[in-house]
Amino acid sequence: MTRPPLVLDDFDHRLLDLLQRDAARTLTALGEAVGLSASAVQRRIGYYRRNGLLREVAVLDPGVLPATTLVAALVTMERDTQRVHAAFRTRMQAAPEVQQCYALAGDWDYLVIMAVSSVADYREAAERLFVDEGNIKRYDTRLVFDAVKVGLRLPTRVPAKRKR
Repeated sequence: MTRPPLVLDDFDHRLLDLLQRDAARTLTALGEAVGLSASAVQRRIGYYRRNGLLREVAVLDPGVLPATTLVAALVTMERDTQRVHAAFRTRMQAAPEVQQCYALAGDWDYLVIMAVSSVADYREAAERLFVDEGNIKRYDTRLVFDAVKVGLRLPTRVPAKRKR
């Protein structure tokens, strides 16, 4: 079930941009940056949380951890039915190795980004997630050598239409 988008004002857009850059800023610092009181910022953040827009997690840098291998796997399903896709999505959501999973247009059905401790760990996970299930036609693996840019920021504003 998709929720309707929240109606956001200019304060919200500026506040959300700041939070995406550094969620550890104090309410006072955030308020000063956007022109609101600390209590108004706190109310808005509570609103974002209640409506499912904002959740806070710690983001770890895989380059700093001693044994982290990042993998991108492209997946094509054997059969194109809702049941098959629902089962695959459920498996991806439950797998701790899966960091991100995107449904794609084109030759591949999914892009799966995984974080594992080694190539051997990836092989075990790939067997469990892609081979043992029998509904996957093909998967293709790409090891990630370097994370050139890792971003979590999302645009909050609809872009203005360009004049021609």
